[in-house]
Amino acid sequence: MLLISAIIGIYYAFAGGGQKTSKDFLMGGRSMTAVPVALSLTASFMSAVTVLGTPAEVYRFGAMFSIFAIAYTIVVVITSEVYLPVFYRLGITSTYEYLELRFNKCVRLIGTLLFIIQTVLYTGIVIYAPALALNQVTGFDLWGAVVATGVVCTFYCTLGGLKAVVWTDVFQVGIMVAGFSSVIIQAVVVQGGIGPILNDSYYGDRLTFWDFNPNPLQRHSFWTLVVGGTFLWVGIYGVNQSQVQRYLACKTIFHAKMSLYVNLLGLWAILSCAVLCGLAMYSVYKDCDPWTAKLVSAPDQTMKKIYIYFYKAYYKREMLSLRTLLIMFSSTVSSSINALAAVTVEDLVKPYYQSLSM
Repeated sequence: MLLISAIIGIYYAFAGGGQKTSKDFLMGGRSMTAVPVALSLTASFMSAVTVLGTPAEVYRFGAMFSIFAIAYTIVVVITSEVYLPVFYRLGITSTYEYLELRFNKCVRLIGTLLFIIQTVLYTGIVIYAPALALNQVTGFDLWGAVVATGVVCTFYCTLGGLKAVVWTDVFQVGIMVAGFSSVIIQAVVVQGGIGPILNDSYYGDRLTFWDFNPNPLQRHSFWTLVVGGTFLWVGIYGVNQSQVQRYLACKTIFHAKMSLYVNLLGLWAILSCAVLCGLAMYSVYKDCDPWTAKLVSAPDQTMKKIYIYFYKAYYKREMLSLRTLLIMFSSTVSSSINALAAVTVEDLVKPYYQSLSM
């Protein structure tokens, strides 16, 4: 997977004459179309944290998390109809350029520095999580996985720019869906169909979807997931550089809007897969919870354990190595690297070194 990602980077380093300007490198020459950008938007914030954490959340607390789909819908509509037209017509590269236009340079600089700090910390987490999972399932060296992912991501981001990032995201989102699908299919085989999984989930009180309790201290309710989730994800899709940079790279505002709406289908698909994985995990482990039995040190390791379970049970018979599907993808990392490059150049370099050729 990492090799193919690197090859994509090499290809876009030379395709179409290579990366001649900062616009080509950071914005793909503003020539991208809706579908690849949509898949890239889906992959960018559906990291290993999502792949491991969401099924564990559903496993422990039920499928109410699935009504996040409503929040996703509201967020996409708000972003496409309110935020996108403003940013697209301004023709900016960094979202923090808007802060200078609206306020002043100081506000722009503060926003840029906060984004850099937050993104560096977040990217460290999303590199470490899949490396830990890979280490537990295959015995692959933990820091070897961290370094390999970081080096390859940096390599193809540096050579191929945004186009390489987008097309590797397209490839990697396919791997993400394949990993989810393998768990769901194997669970259906082990449990004797989807019916027993849903039945176990129903009697285990894991299929509660609606709770309108206004108590803000409750873990999940309609208000915390839909209202709170909307505010959370508007901050990501509306103004986060990693997302905004992608839909601003589209060749027309129509393609930019379509990328968001097609991306919504991807968000629904990934969320559905994660919820089904959580319910499958509950059905398999309902009589012997690995966490309460002290077989795992954290709830999200249950997802890793189910990969191990299916791998050991079915590898020889099905000739399917789930180890290859557990590499939880460098899509978020590459998105972060490209966004960091954009804000560094546009907000920290260009304003003070205007004579540089870019």
